[in-house]
Amino acid sequence: MTPFGLRVRALRKGRNITLKQMATDLDISSAYLSALEHGHRGRPSWSLVEQICVYFNIIWDDAEELQRLASLSHPKVTLDTSGLSPTATEYANLLAREIRNLQEPRLQQMLNSLKDASPERR
Repeated sequence: MTPFGLRVRALRKGRNITLKQMATDLDISSAYLSALEHGHRGRPSWSLVEQICVYFNIIWDDAEELQRLASLSHPKVTLDTSGLSPTATEYANLLAREIRNLQEPRLQQMLNSLKDASPERR
């Protein structure tokens, strides 16, 4: 599941809306919506994120957060470490190989560390 899928599912379930009903209301297939929620599809388009914001009456900061989650929700990531240090390349390769073996608390620690280092958070 992706961060975007988790958030959409929480919004939908929090309002007691079935997946089928939401898909019908948004004029998309329930299979596609399910795949988005479960992280089996790539990032949703900006227009779909906008439709979802309107559907749930999400505005301002919450809408920006949903868009941010959508941008971070591509289930198949490609990393380009060309021009970076050998350490960065090793880290990226080991992460790709071992991510399935990491426990949630360790993943959360690593995520928090990356967020703390991000220029967007400074």
